[in-house]
Amino acid sequence: MNALPPSAEHDADDSAFRAALRREKLAARLAVGPAEHAALSARVATHLAGLWSAMAAQTLAFCAPVRGEFDARPLVGELLARGWRAAMPVVVETGAPMIFRAWTPDCAMDTDRHDIPIPRNGPEIDPDIVLLPLVAFDAAGYRLGYGGGYFDRTLAARAPRPRAIGVGFELARVADIRPQPHDIRLDAVVTEAGVFSA
Repeated sequence: MNALPPSAEHDADDSAFRAALRREKLAARLAVGPAEHAALSARVATHLAGLWSAMAAQTLAFCAPVRGEFDARPLVGELLARGWRAAMPVVVETGAPMIFRAWTPDCAMDTDRHDIPIPRNGPEIDPDIVLLPLVAFDAAGYRLGYGGGYFDRTLAARAPRPRAIGVGFELARVADIRPQPHDIRLDAVVTEAGVFSA
């Protein structure tokens, strides 16, 4: 991936482009049938497992799957058995950075205002690695999400910043998402095709 910084010159065309791209890529992901989704997800999981196989136990943050996203929970359960810790992001205030709350497969869950499952309670912990779901991503390693900017704010507020790994399917790949100045470049992207460093 090319590491060019985002341009500071943007206009209404960029916003319209990104909104249309978001709609297109969400529709494409939701159109993937169950059998194909399972096959793609298995290949993503294999690449993620290979990425982490040589790592010492760390704290990994990830999201519960929504809107046809890759489901990392089985893989994260395997990491927990190896001594890792896991967390999920939680929005505590609109427009503010998220916190990360400890997660285990049997912890009590709620849903937030966007119907995203989150741990009901538990300690706040700092992740070493964050898996970010992708609506779209580009050759420079920039990610298009759902438009709220929560991950960018959260990563920008953390020091040291956790390693940011985008995870999704190749159907999300585009040449350029037209990143905005606030967008934070991913450290890597994992799809069914492999691991791509930014």
